[in-house]
Amino acid sequence: MEKTKTAEGYYAKDAPFKKEIALLREIAHRTEAIETCKWGMPVYTITNKNVFGICRFKSHFGVWFFNGAFLSDPKNVLANAQEGKTKAMRHWKFYAADQIQEKEVLQYMNEAIENQKKGIRLVPKKQKKEVQIPIPLRSALEQDQSLKKAFGHFTPYKQKEFCEYIEEAKQEKTKLRRLDKILPMIQEGVGLNDAYR
Repeated sequence: MEKTKTAEGYYAKDAPFKKEIALLREIAHRTEAIETCKWGMPVYTITNKNVFGICRFKSHFGVWFFNGAFLSDPKNVLANAQEGKTKAMRHWKFYAADQIQEKEVLQYMNEAIENQKKGIRLVPKKQKKEVQIPIPLRSALEQDQSLKKAFGHFTPYKQKEFCEYIEEAKQEKTKLRRLDKILPMIQEGVGLNDAYR
């Protein structure tokens, strides 16, 4: 897939489906979306939020909708853009110009714009992973309640840094040496990488 710096450059390039994507562009221009270029391809936005894009590939071309999972899809034409990788993105593929039904494409584009205005979008869930405390550190924390309390005052991110520092050591003696280094830091409330922040 070619990458250009402007939407104009993308549409001007001699490539398969040049006329077909020009038609999709003309339909997009009937909407209120703003034409931009992101990732080397035309993307259409509302209030700087990505709504849909137009793209071409070797064997097909089409419109992808960033939050297409929320479109009503009355024609049942939308497919997951990258199976398993994207949750909300949907792609409407075409293989020839005569497959483009202008009225329907415009309806899908306008519905995507309205959904964006209403804030209908997929909000990624943040995966909270519990910090896995390595055995040497866990033993030290269990034996010293003040140390355990001090460790609990660190953010999960800083706790994770301590744990990874120990876990990344290959040999047991290195793990123990690292443990000896961080125990006073934990007691004093000093994060492993605070000196670099």
